[in-house]
This record gives sequence, C-alpha cells and structure tokens, in this order.
Amino acid sequence: MQLPIDERILEILSSSELILSPTIIAENIEKSRAEVSRRLGDLSEHGLVIKVRRGRYEISELGEEYLSGEFDATKAE
Repeated sequence: MQLPIDERILEILSSSELILSPTIIAENIEKSRAEVSRRLGDLSEHGLVIKVRRGRYEISELGEEYLSGEFDATKAE
C-alpha cells in the first residue's frame, strides 16, 4: 500500500465509522468506483480493510494503526 488513494480510502472509512461501498467512497474522494474497488481489494489482502459482505467494507484495526502511524504498511508487502 503506497498510493495516495489508499490513505484517502482508509481516512474516509475511519472518519465515517461506517461500513461503506466502493461507490460511496469514490464519491467522497472524487475517484472512480472501479479504481476504489481495485484498491479496496488490495487493502483487504493486506488486512487494512475488512470486507464485511459483498461490496461493503470497513477499516480494520490494522488500518487504524496505519493511520495513527503505529504500523508501517511498506513492511507488510
């Protein structure tokens, strides 16, 4: 995880404290739904977001740790 969009996705999930779809996230960060969906897949693989059910995601504890600076995502690759 090293793209600026990744951090923006984590920030919107963290600040909303909600389970969100790629479409809602994309609208709030002004990116395409397809791009957000791709990034959510990668973030999920690295444990930074949780796929709650098809098309719905929330931030994980690891994602929160990344945002607070407690976890270096570059070491997770």
